[in-house]
Amino acid sequence: MKPKQVIEFPLATEPNFKMIDVGRKRTTRRRAIAAGTIYMNAEAFEKIKTGQLPKGNVLALAEAAGITGAKKTPDLIPMCHTLPLDQVTIHCSLNEPESSITVYCQAAALAKTGVEMEALAGANAALLTIWDLTKGTDPALKIGEVKLLVKTGGKSGVWINPEGIPDWLGAQLPDPQSLKGKKAAVLVMSDRAAKGEYQDKSGPVLTELLETAGAKILEYKVIPDNREDIKDKISAICQELKPDLLIASGGTGPGPRDITPDILEEISDRILEGLGDLLRTESLNFTDTAWLSRMTAGMVGPTLVIAFPGSPKAVKECWDVIEPFIGDALDKIAAQGFAK
Repeated sequence: MKPKQVIEFPLATEPNFKMIDVGRKRTTRRRAIAAGTIYMNAEAFEKIKTGQLPKGNVLALAEAAGITGAKKTPDLIPMCHTLPLDQVTIHCSLNEPESSITVYCQAAALAKTGVEMEALAGANAALLTIWDLTKGTDPALKIGEVKLLVKTGGKSGVWINPEGIPDWLGAQLPDPQSLKGKKAAVLVMSDRAAKGEYQDKSGPVLTELLETAGAKILEYKVIPDNREDIKDKISAICQELKPDLLIASGGTGPGPRDITPDILEEISDRILEGLGDLLRTESLNFTDTAWLSRMTAGMVGPTLVIAFPGSPKAVKECWDVIEPFIGDALDKIAAQGFAK
């Protein structure tokens, strides 16, 4: 009797695939909307519309199947993370002239990665359910135009399909220019950059972010980490230019030259501790030593002054934290009756 042959596999130095580690990503509100269309003959369409198919209410079951499909996404697609879905909705739109039904699936979650695959899986599950319940009347069904329409949240902000989206959907999206009509200023504290020893990088990042959000930049200035210079410049900007928002970058660490928070506390009418706490909490997603930062915010007259760290990377990370709500916050501050 011949011995069994043993098949030896070569050792792999790298895996063929891997699940992305999202542990260091921030938890943000994620939303995605996908759509697809199923085409049929006029008889099948009429029976769906009037509820006359033998298997029952097609659209109601399609809605339930779409929700289930979105929930089952990580079971069907290996590399998808298991997400705590907050909401899944299915909407079926009937188009009688074309004898077609377009299914829209919206998925939402507070998570570290996007929900576009959940939205696509939900749309496909609903479409296939319509197919299953209709195939006895029309075996020549066709599914097409399955695509992601919109996703929001995360680093990409709001993504819209370049082929366009329905007007009703566009009207529901957040305004990408949340600071439109607002005035802003940028002040960078850096001894070396003020001396010209190296080019400031955080200021241009902040300026671009603010302008992209629709703000008008009144001033961008680089000054040394000097107590009187910082105090005088913040006061002058707030008193003379009266911007809605002033972001001061640099001097928020624990070092002896990091004095921006101390000066802000000295000259502010009131300190808004909550914003600094939020920035530190969210920054822990990027670095374990975020608690060393003394980021803070305060009101100097009608101007909201926020003290950011000095590195371009930290500036971008902090902006991503406040960008979703800063426009609304400035509106609420203005409604408090500050005189300009």
